[in-house]
Amino acid sequence: MGYKNPSDHANFIIYVLLNPYCQKSLTQQQNKNTRKIVMAESASSSTAPQFGDHPAPEPAPKRVLIVDDSRGQRRLLSSYLKRWGYEVLEADSGQSALQISKTEPIDLVLSDWMMPGMNGLEFCTLFRQLDRDSYGYFILLTSKSEKKEVAHGLDVGADDFLTKPVNFAELRARIRAGERIQKMERELTEKNRIVSNALAEIQCLYDTIDRDLIAAKKLQQSLVKERYRDLGTAEISLLLQPSGHVGGDLVGFFAINKSQIGLFSIDVSGHGISSAMMTARLAGFLSGGTPERNLALIHAENGGYLPRSPAEVAEHLNRLVLEEMDTEHYFTLVLAHLDLDSGTVIATQAGHPHPAIQRRDGSVELCGPGGMPIGLLPGAGYEDFQIDLTPGDRLFLMSDGITECPGQNPDDMLDEGGVIDLLKRNHSIRGPCLLETLMWDLNAYAGDQEFPDDISAILLEYSGAD
Repeated sequence: MGYKNPSDHANFIIYVLLNPYCQKSLTQQQNKNTRKIVMAESASSSTAPQFGDHPAPEPAPKRVLIVDDSRGQRRLLSSYLKRWGYEVLEADSGQSALQISKTEPIDLVLSDWMMPGMNGLEFCTLFRQLDRDSYGYFILLTSKSEKKEVAHGLDVGADDFLTKPVNFAELRARIRAGERIQKMERELTEKNRIVSNALAEIQCLYDTIDRDLIAAKKLQQSLVKERYRDLGTAEISLLLQPSGHVGGDLVGFFAINKSQIGLFSIDVSGHGISSAMMTARLAGFLSGGTPERNLALIHAENGGYLPRSPAEVAEHLNRLVLEEMDTEHYFTLVLAHLDLDSGTVIATQAGHPHPAIQRRDGSVELCGPGGMPIGLLPGAGYEDFQIDLTPGDRLFLMSDGITECPGQNPDDMLDEGGVIDLLKRNHSIRGPCLLETLMWDLNAYAGDQEFPDDISAILLEYSGAD
């Protein structure tokens, strides 16, 4: 705000600073016809407090403990330290200094080395053993100058030395050096506190996510309501082992009518929550609990259901994923239906590993045309193929978590040939026991390392009609 008197030849310009907390300096300059009074602001921060703000509290003076059996030396040191703005405590022995240090927060210790009873080194050793909230800087005052003595003092916990008689300019410089170290220590402590709090929050979030994932795992596992069923002429066993809490694999079966049953093995790309949500949605399209919504079923004239061509179902799912689902995931699939009376299987393969047929004599053959994964290419075509099972044969559907199981060497992988060997080796084992044995064999092959991918399988064992 400025004021100018038009009737006077002299101009008066006054700058009034509205911030009462800024330091002000007054400078008067007098020229021939001009006099200016300037009030200048020299605030240390660009964000000075406004009216109504409370000024930042002044930092408490540093507390210094002087330990010396000489009263005159204590008084001399104390007078300088108080002049420099420090709060001073005095002790005439190491023992009394230790008692003070136990009850008072000491920032800096100036201790004589040679004292009756407990000397400065002994006091320093016990001082370092105290349970303190912050670091206390320790300076020993001594007439000793031998390097061995100095090294011993540093070894027991002293931070610095000052030779008697004390040079007070040097003392002040060494105290300031100690304060810089204490400032860094306080800053580091504060940063550690912030990091610790952040880690605690992250751990809390992790625990919450972990609980949610455990709940999600239970929900996903509930999609496979039965791991084994005896159908009379055939037995079905299921294996589902996510690589994490939840995964992108899904296996299952559903009733079509009294003489037919459907099977599916799905492997969604990726891992984790998004893949698991995709499998959950796909499970709804192939659910046995709601056959009217099952894409693999069509209504029969008698009110029941008949199987739809697995290839047509794959084409339908491909359109759904590309046109109606906002996702970057795709999935592989083997979808089949079995005639329980004849042992005939009609299936389609969409990028999934080839189904393995193990004949009654133990021999193993792979089947299926391969095909494109679902959700990659618009208009992709799929084809049905037929498998004829005779009593004693079994059909094994697997995800690539089995065929791509890594070995103990980085370049090793089980592949389909390894699966054939495992089926031949365990030809005499049946049902869920075979799937459990295969898991043991996979663990042994991988060297007990964690599996990088979900593992799932369907074992269909056909015994035929009596």
